[in-house]
Amino acid sequence: MWKWRKKVEVWQLLPVKGIVNARDLGGYSIGADMHVRKGMLLRSAHLAGATTSDLAFLEGLGLEKVIDFRTEHEKQGVEDKSIAGAEYIALPLDASGSEAAKASDEERNVFARHKRFDMKKVIMMAAFNDRAKKIAQNLYPAILTYPACMSQMAAFLRLVVDAGDVPILFHCTQGKDRTGIASALLLAALGADRETIVADFDVTNQIYEKDVRKFTRRVRMVGGKADEVAVVKSFIGANTENFIRTLDAIEQEYGSLKAYLLGPMNLTEEDLNTLKERYLIKD
Repeated sequence: MWKWRKKVEVWQLLPVKGIVNARDLGGYSIGADMHVRKGMLLRSAHLAGATTSDLAFLEGLGLEKVIDFRTEHEKQGVEDKSIAGAEYIALPLDASGSEAAKASDEERNVFARHKRFDMKKVIMMAAFNDRAKKIAQNLYPAILTYPACMSQMAAFLRLVVDAGDVPILFHCTQGKDRTGIASALLLAALGADRETIVADFDVTNQIYEKDVRKFTRRVRMVGGKADEVAVVKSFIGANTENFIRTLDAIEQEYGSLKAYLLGPMNLTEEDLNTLKERYLIKD
């Protein structure tokens, strides 16, 4: 059990029924006497299952922007429901990288044939698929180092900086990988320490804990070892250990997450001050 792992706080979870992994970055402590404003920076899985009351809640917050990291293929059949008054911004970020591009037509067809109710078969196949293992291993480094992914993440941060004093919701499919790293970069921009950044990323594992345990058990029952279990953690939950290694690599290359933000993410000190002035308040 990692020392930074702690029970998800009630204030982090949005009171919604049809949106999974819906959370508020508001409430996190920053420094000695500041915390993130609540109801301003929201993260979640897709909004396709949002109920009428969920949409009313988000509308009531004055939500003005919804940023979707999913590709067009991912959105097929699970399009976001509209929130009155909110601008929808598509910012597709494909983190599957070169390994997915090398997949044969046969491999693509095998996975494409399995729908949502066949998730067991998809996960079991992926756990023992060498290409899927490489995608799982490279997922977080890809988001932070592949030029196309870096460009989209930098565009996301620019959207937040330029949005003004309005609530924003950002999401991908499960609200865990692309959304998790977007949250990490936002928290870093606000001055959060590493423990807070990692803890927020890891909350996903509490949200999807039952599914991760279930599929980990199934994979081990048919001979799966650490590499196969890592695929389950990456595709159903969040592989926090891999995320930490990725942070280590970024900090080793750039010196710090702040330097990464000021470098390839194209933010300035003025941008960071703008974000802090807008989203931080005194305790």
